[in-house]
Amino acid sequence: MCDTCGCNITSTDEPKAVTVLENLLTENDHQAAHNRSHFNQHNVLCINLMSSPGSGKTALLEATIEALHSELSIAVIEGDLETENDAERIRAKGVTAVQISTGTACHLDAKMIHHALHQIKLADLDVLFIENVGNLVCPASFDLGQHRNVTLLSVTEGDDKPSKYPVIFRASDLALLTKIDLLPVLDDFEPENAKKNLQALAKNIPMLPISAKKLLGMDAWFNWLQQEITQIK
Repeated sequence: MCDTCGCNITSTDEPKAVTVLENLLTENDHQAAHNRSHFNQHNVLCINLMSSPGSGKTALLEATIEALHSELSIAVIEGDLETENDAERIRAKGVTAVQISTGTACHLDAKMIHHALHQIKLADLDVLFIENVGNLVCPASFDLGQHRNVTLLSVTEGDDKPSKYPVIFRASDLALLTKIDLLPVLDDFEPENAKKNLQALAKNIPMLPISAKKLLGMDAWFNWLQQEITQIK
């Protein structure tokens, strides 16, 4: 359980617990607004990538950097409990990557992002990706100052994930159905069911099927990204 977000509080019926959570989120939202003002000042699109562990966030970033490095200036903030493994993979692509090791925290928060920004030259960027800690619960509750939320759903997970974890998917501006190259051997995953479960959340959230490894469907993702950057600029 995380000691920083309140997920270790088993009952929110107690007034004290509710107050603690409200104060925590209010302080975070204040810092998030400060972060967002920095991004806006420098015309940098900030995207928060969320998913369960192993859904392909880092692979998505690697493929995106390789395809768009000549067109876009990209930096990445990596969030994990321990290690710099993912940050090292990004740096190997020639891109600035700042690692945040959260220890026991199951999500990134706005203050962590603020500290990481001291190591990034925003004036040089077009887009900043935040790869959040792998978790389908807590990251949805913490505004980081991002402009867009993108949630990944891998075909190695159940197609009912949007129904089971509605908060994080409802908070998304885009869902990416990842690892679609594995669908031929995963006959229990129905993409249409995943899409229907997503649409049932009473919000029009587009879902793009992709494979970062096999470069399937990536043009649709790149086009979406370019459109969002244009809106910020």
